[in-house]
Amino acid sequence: MVKNYASPEKSESAIAKRAALALTLKREARAPVAYFISNSMQEEPIELPAAAVVILRDVLEYMSHGHGITLFPRLAEVTTMEAADILNVSRPYVIKLLEAGEIPYRMVGRHRRIPLNELISYKSRIVSDREAILDQMVAEAEELGLYD
Repeated sequence: MVKNYASPEKSESAIAKRAALALTLKREARAPVAYFISNSMQEEPIELPAAAVVILRDVLEYMSHGHGITLFPRLAEVTTMEAADILNVSRPYVIKLLEAGEIPYRMVGRHRRIPLNELISYKSRIVSDREAILDQMVAEAEELGLYD
């Protein structure tokens, strides 16, 4: 089984912070920048694709704050518990969403499996909906003179 979760040690958080800062500085440069990774066991550095560098920078940023990281392939399926963690809600709430048809899923025996891309799409939709509602509330408050 592939381990896809990493929780940083305190000493690693400081290293992650320095590395994230270095990647941020280079990423904001005007000219394209090539990234290479190497260690003492290999003679030639390995070139990293730009998309991987962006993800790596985000991982390092989270780790620098002491947060654990979980990586899932885009085509992966997640359990109801993993979905609850991603949405930051309870498992029973996720099950209600599934049964209401809000998020597609399939049954594997007695267990529900949710396509990760569908879960991410749902999360993006609810975030967009919340932002639209907040924008509408601010506009109404401004119209009523309650907000400057």
